[in-house]
Amino acid sequence: MIHAPLTKIKLLNPEHPNKSTGVINGKSSGLLNWNDIAYPQMYDLYQTLLSNFWKAQEINMQDDIKQWDSLNDHEKDAFLRINTQLASLDSLQTPTMSQVMDYVTDSSFKAIFAVISQQEAVHTESYSYILSSLIPLGEQNQRFNQAKSDPIVQKRNQLILHAYEEFRQDPTPQSLFKLSVNSINLEGIYFYAGFAFFYHLARQQKMLKTSTMISYIQRDEMQHAYFIAQFIRILLTENPKLNTEENIEYVYQAIHEAVTLEKEWANYILANIKGIDLREFEGYVEYLANKRLRQIGLKNLYEERNNPMPWIQVFGDEMMNDTKSDFFEQKSRTYSKVSSSNGFDEL
Repeated sequence: MIHAPLTKIKLLNPEHPNKSTGVINGKSSGLLNWNDIAYPQMYDLYQTLLSNFWKAQEINMQDDIKQWDSLNDHEKDAFLRINTQLASLDSLQTPTMSQVMDYVTDSSFKAIFAVISQQEAVHTESYSYILSSLIPLGEQNQRFNQAKSDPIVQKRNQLILHAYEEFRQDPTPQSLFKLSVNSINLEGIYFYAGFAFFYHLARQQKMLKTSTMISYIQRDEMQHAYFIAQFIRILLTENPKLNTEENIEYVYQAIHEAVTLEKEWANYILANIKGIDLREFEGYVEYLANKRLRQIGLKNLYEERNNPMPWIQVFGDEMMNDTKSDFFEQKSRTYSKVSSSNGFDEL
C-alpha cells in the first residue's frame, strides 16, 4: 500500500539476509557488507561521495576579505542574501536525510544518506565560514533573520517544506516519493541562481575563494541529485503501485513549480547585477530541469537546448567514475535508461 505507514527499521534483524530485499519494506539484517548488496553500483557512488570530502577551513579567505570592499552595494547585498538563503535550504537537508535513513531497509542506501547528511552539514558550515570572514556576527544574524522573513524566500522554501513535513508527520512510500522529488528540486534546481552569481563574480576575478567553495558545494549537490534520481527510479521499479500516471505528473508539476520559483528568485535577487542576462538564466534553469527529468528517466519538459550559460563552472563526466551505469536489468514501462547522453552532462 503506497499510503500505508512505513515503520522505523530495527537496528538488527538477525533472521533476515544481509542483502536487502528492497529499499523500503524489505527484509535486511541491518548489517552492511559492501560486497553483498542489492545494487552494487551504490558502492561506486559511495566511494565517489567520499572522494569529494573537503572542509571549509581548507580555503584561505584572505584574498576575498581584501576584495570585499571593492564590491558595489548591490553586489554586497546580493552576496549576503544569497549566502544566507542557500544556508537556509541546506539546513533542511541534514535532518531530512537523517530521518529518511530510519525508514530505508537497505543498509547501503542508509550509508549513502548518512554521507549526504554529513556533507550538507559541511555546506551549511561553509556559508557561515564565508560570512564570518566578511561581516560581524550582528550583521550575520540580521541576514539570517532576513532570509527567514523574506516573502519570496518563504514561498520558495514552502514547496520543499510541505513535502518534507508531510513525510515527517506521515512517513509512507508516497510521501517518501514526494520528498525525493523535492530533494532534487532543492539540490538540482534551487541553488543555481546563487551559484550563477558567485561564478559571475569569479569571471571578473572577484571573490575567487568563495567561488572555489561554491564549486565544491556544487560538485556535492550534483552527486546528491543524481543519487536521489536513482533512488526514485529504484523506488518506483520495486514498488509498481507508486509508478502511476498521477505520480509521473506530480514530478513534472513539482519540477515546473521549482523552475518558476527559481526564475522568480533570480529576477528578484539578480535584478541589479550588471552582466547577468536574466532571460539567459531562465533558459539555463529550464535546461537544468530537463537534465533532472532525464536523470529520473523522463522526457524533457522544456525546449531542448544547449547550456546557455557555458561560463558557469562545469564539471566533466570523468569525476563521476562508473556511476553512470544503469541499475536495472529491464526498464519499467515509464522510464528510459540513464546513458551518457541523458544522465551526467549536468551543467
